[in-house]
Amino acid sequence: MKPIVAIVGRPNVGKSTFFNKIVGRRISIVEDTPGVTRDRIAAEAEWNGRDFLLIDTGGIEPDAKDFILSKMRIQAEIAMDTANVILFLVDGRAGVTAADSDVATLLRRKGKDVILVANKIDTANLPDGFYDFYEFGLGHPFPISSTNQLGLGDLLDAIVEKFPAEADAPDDGDSVHIAIIGKPNVGKSSMVNAILGEERVIVSEEAGTTRDSIDTPFVKDGVRYVLIDTAGIRRRSRVSDDIEKYSVIRALSAIERCDVALLVIDAQDGVTEQDKKIAGLAHEAGKGIIVVVNKWDLIPRETNTMRDYARTVKQELQFMHYAPVLFTSVKKGQRLESVLQTATAVSEMRAMRVSTGQLNSLIADAMLMNNPPSDKGRRLKIYYAAQIGVKPPLFSFQVNDRELMHFSYARYLENKIRDGYGFEGTSIKFVFREKKDRENG
Repeated sequence: MKPIVAIVGRPNVGKSTFFNKIVGRRISIVEDTPGVTRDRIAAEAEWNGRDFLLIDTGGIEPDAKDFILSKMRIQAEIAMDTANVILFLVDGRAGVTAADSDVATLLRRKGKDVILVANKIDTANLPDGFYDFYEFGLGHPFPISSTNQLGLGDLLDAIVEKFPAEADAPDDGDSVHIAIIGKPNVGKSSMVNAILGEERVIVSEEAGTTRDSIDTPFVKDGVRYVLIDTAGIRRRSRVSDDIEKYSVIRALSAIERCDVALLVIDAQDGVTEQDKKIAGLAHEAGKGIIVVVNKWDLIPRETNTMRDYARTVKQELQFMHYAPVLFTSVKKGQRLESVLQTATAVSEMRAMRVSTGQLNSLIADAMLMNNPPSDKGRRLKIYYAAQIGVKPPLFSFQVNDRELMHFSYARYLENKIRDGYGFEGTSIKFVFREKKDRENG
C-alpha cells in the first residue's frame, strides 16, 4: 500500500491550504473560520517518484467540550493511527500555544514518525518565537509558507525519507469505488461506520454534519473497496454559504470518480424530488446505482410491504429502472452485507463485455419479434451492432437512418439486452451511426 501521511494540528494553522498545495488541486475546504474541515480527507500525491496518500484532518482541540470539536479529535487520532508519517502543523508566526503543547503531548504518545512544520513563515528571517517550538521534543521545525509555496521542497524531501522501503503492491485500481450519496440526514455516515465496523466519520443528528467527501479503503471477503462518504446534497436554494457550495461540488466530484453510487433514501420520506435530482446526477454520469432504503425498521410491515415499496421506488425513478432496491436499517445492522455484495455485482456488470456474434444474434431475434419502426414507407434497418465500451457499457448500432430509431424502440432493444445479459444496476449507452458515417470514417 502507498505510504500514508497525516496532517494534524489545532484549528486554523493552514492545514487545508498546505494539503491543497501538495496534492495540486483544491480538495479541502479553505475558509478563515476555524473548524471548517470537520472530517479527514485523503488524496494521492507524489514527490520525486514516490506516491503517497495525504490525509487532511479537522483541527484538534484536546480538551474540547463541543461535540463537533471533540469528534474532530477522534478523526485526527484515527488518521494518526493509520499514518506512516505525521505532519504536525503549527502557526510559525503565532508561536507556541497551550493547544499546540497539548497536541505535541498527544503525538509523542503515538510513537510515530512526526515532522514538526511551522507554517505561515513568509520571509527568510525567522520570528522570535520560532525556536520555542523545540520544547515540544519533536526535532527541528521546518519553516514553510503554504500560501507562497516556500520551503515545501525541503519538507517533502524529509517526508519521503521517512517512508518505508518500496514494496510491490497493487494500487487501488482494482478496488470497487462506492460513493454514498443522498440528501442530508438520511444515514449516509452511519452506513459507512456500520459497514466498516468503526467510527470513521462524524455522525450527528444535525443535518449536514459531513461537509467533506471522505475516501476510506478497506477489504471485505477478499474484495477491495473504497467507500466515499459525501456531504448531503441540499437544494440550491438552501446552499447559503461558501462552505456548503464547496461541499456540493465535492459530492458531485465523488459521483464522477466512483464505480457504484448508493442512493440512500429515508424509508419514512420515500422518494423526494431532491432524491430524484441526486439520482439523476449519477445516472447521467453513467455510474452503477443502487437505491438503499434506510431506516426500514421504522416502517410498519404487512404482507408484500417491501415488494410494494420497491415498486413505488421504481415508478418514481423510472429513468433508472435498472437500479436494484435494497432495504436496510443501519441502526439495527440489518442487510448491510447485501449492500456490499450487490455493489460488487453491479461493478462487475459495468465492466462486462458481450461478444459481437452473440449481440447481433440477440438483436436479430429482437427485430423478428418486434419489427423496427417505419416512417413514410421507410423502415429502420440495423445492419450491425457491437459493444465498444465499458463502465458504462456502450453499444454502437449501424443503421440506415438515425431519425427512424424512435426512443421507444431503443428502450425495447435495451430491455432485450438486459433480459439476455443482465447489466443490473448500470445504465447502458447507445450510439447510432448511419452507414455513411462508417464509410466516411
